[in-house]
Amino acid sequence: MRIKNVILICAIAAGAGYWIVQNNPNALSVLEQYIDNGEILTFEARYTPERIMEQFGKELAQGERTFQRSELKYYPYAILDVKYSSPDKRTREGVLLWSLVDGEMVINCDTWDKTHGFEDAINAQASRNDFKILNALAKNKGKASMEQLQRDLQVEEDILQPWLDDSKAKHLVIQKGNEVQLHFQNPRILVVPQTCIAQSMVTKPYNHAQKVSRNYSFNQIEKTAHAAFGQDFKIRSKKELFLPVYSIEMLNPDGSVLTTEWNALNGQRMIPRYLANTP
Repeated sequence: MRIKNVILICAIAAGAGYWIVQNNPNALSVLEQYIDNGEILTFEARYTPERIMEQFGKELAQGERTFQRSELKYYPYAILDVKYSSPDKRTREGVLLWSLVDGEMVINCDTWDKTHGFEDAINAQASRNDFKILNALAKNKGKASMEQLQRDLQVEEDILQPWLDDSKAKHLVIQKGNEVQLHFQNPRILVVPQTCIAQSMVTKPYNHAQKVSRNYSFNQIEKTAHAAFGQDFKIRSKKELFLPVYSIEMLNPDGSVLTTEWNALNGQRMIPRYLANTP
């Protein structure tokens, strides 16, 4: 009887642990603080705070601001070794970099060009059928008639309508009369599942406080990637990679502080969403 109780308790604990990790990406990060070796895999920083201030100091000092301090942070990304079928039906292999903070895929590491729309898809738990509709709309500049969708997807109305109803319920698309359109501002989801990377990676010791918390788990990223890129998409291996980011604080004459963040790989400012989405 005792053995059965022990087995039952272990099963419940394992199930609870799995649920916590899947629904709270930070839970695993907290555990890792006690079991890792104090080193992370990160891109090699090309810029320093001093170089950033040399290039952008005049802009940051507008309004008689003065430099206060800089702080190094590490943003977590999933780096996936993948293979997939390209539009020309050939098998391709590559590496895919996906943010564990904003849920978007990096297209090019030189410019840090990213997708827009995958985060909403993750939050909505978008299915393969959702992405069939999303990709078809993306091919038609974000909108299409019901008839056009039927032709592009090669399905009858009685099949398309339930798919569409599900996507609308998840707020991934909206319908106005006979026209369906993507429900993202400036969507960018129709991309090849590969990131252009020409930068070196290094292992580096770090302070746990420097690591920015994850908002998304590896499991969420994998599910969305498989839904987006289809049955030929395969993740062969995965690991966590960090982007070095400098947080620079500037003191205003009234005592308030302006904080900006800068990509240490390309020296560009990381624009906050409330500014990036300004019409």
